[in-house]
Amino acid sequence: MIGIDKSLLTLEKILEATDGIHVLGPSVITFTSVATDSRSVEKNTLFVPLIGEVQDGHKYIPQAMEKGASVVFIARKNYEDDSNFFVNLHHEKPGVTFIVVENTMTALQKAAGAYVEKFPHLMKIAVTGSSGKTTTKEILVSIMKQKYNVICNQGNLNSETGLPLSVFKIRSEHECGIFEMGMNRENEIGEISAVLKANFAIVTNIGTAHIGLLGSRDNIAREKAKVFDHFHNFGTGVIPFDDDYVDFLKDQIEGKVVLYGQDTDTVKYVADLGLGGTKFTVGGIETVLSLPGKYNYKNALGAIALAEVLGLSSAEIAKGISELEPMFGRSQVLEGKYTIVQDCYNANPDSMEKSIEFVSSVNDERKKVFVLGDMLELGEDSVKEHEKAGELALHSSADMVIFAGDEMNVAFEKIRASVSGKEIFHYAGRSDDSMKEIAEKISSSVPEKSIVLIKGSRGMGLERITKILEGGEL
Repeated sequence: MIGIDKSLLTLEKILEATDGIHVLGPSVITFTSVATDSRSVEKNTLFVPLIGEVQDGHKYIPQAMEKGASVVFIARKNYEDDSNFFVNLHHEKPGVTFIVVENTMTALQKAAGAYVEKFPHLMKIAVTGSSGKTTTKEILVSIMKQKYNVICNQGNLNSETGLPLSVFKIRSEHECGIFEMGMNRENEIGEISAVLKANFAIVTNIGTAHIGLLGSRDNIAREKAKVFDHFHNFGTGVIPFDDDYVDFLKDQIEGKVVLYGQDTDTVKYVADLGLGGTKFTVGGIETVLSLPGKYNYKNALGAIALAEVLGLSSAEIAKGISELEPMFGRSQVLEGKYTIVQDCYNANPDSMEKSIEFVSSVNDERKKVFVLGDMLELGEDSVKEHEKAGELALHSSADMVIFAGDEMNVAFEKIRASVSGKEIFHYAGRSDDSMKEIAEKISSSVPEKSIVLIKGSRGMGLERITKILEGGEL
């Protein structure tokens, strides 16, 4: 009975949730963590080997067992193709329980959904949208923890695997769970929404992120709206009043609809502090959102709107805003030899436009350098969207624009003949050498204390430029 009490789920509950078959090992199980990467396995871990286009995680089962995995999922086909392999592993470590499932990814999600059901009193909040998800989530977490014990996904662990792994971190002391939901394919939001079954949800916007995978903004809107699928007439959807898809999103919400994005009876805009953020009042209490840009202020308005629905006071909201910690690569303002606006955790056409417009609008006599990196996963829209980024840079207040990466070459070519009074350069690829060349160009061309915007997709690794500019080495 001790094993059952300690384990995140019983064997019976896993088999029921996943339609699994217990094939080898003990029937009383104990697992206190879940991993899909054998390197993350510790004692008493449920190891879920995933099958990707290149790798099959089943080959790492022996390593996972050596590190302490106590329960292992096995895809039915893998078991049927080589059952002796698993039988031999069982003989080596008879204390490990093996469960055969049809699909290990689906089983992970189903097991995670069963685990969430153990916490019926948890306030379950989902945050999705084409851009601003992580920022909105982090603002909401900072606010909600003024009153509640909060659990959330770390960073942007928001995918078909990241979300299920994140909810397995929920414990009995948690009162509020805030989970970001992202997507890279059709119905990914639908699948992970079924794991959490959120009571409350914020949609930040319907943009063009991943349009190369979904095909159109209509498809993106339909996908994002699946975050509301489990309201069942009890729930609150918080959506931006000025989004093109606001009416569509309203129609998908079975429950309360809250619109955000402008001043309310309690929230009043005071001043744009430029790189210092935004000053505003909540219930007459002045506070400062340290993240710069109107788009980040709007993200805050979404978080505040939901916090008010959930009964937080103006004082708690204002304190949560003021205590927000900066996030790596997301509108970070780093003061040193240069004033670096590092926004390179992610990039899509919407966030690229917002970053360029914001830094361009900063009223400052200092020189400005824009380093704009590739926006990945845009599919057939890539050329058009990178050309658009080039046009935005051309008409910005930047003194120098550096295009980084292979896809940004079209932006460079689009505007090179039109440039007047602005230096532009292009560096291909994403190698360390390219990053060093870009940093050297900035160091040799612009004075110290200049403003440097660094914006691009995570896969570009543009933070390496920041490291060099701040005196570090790669």
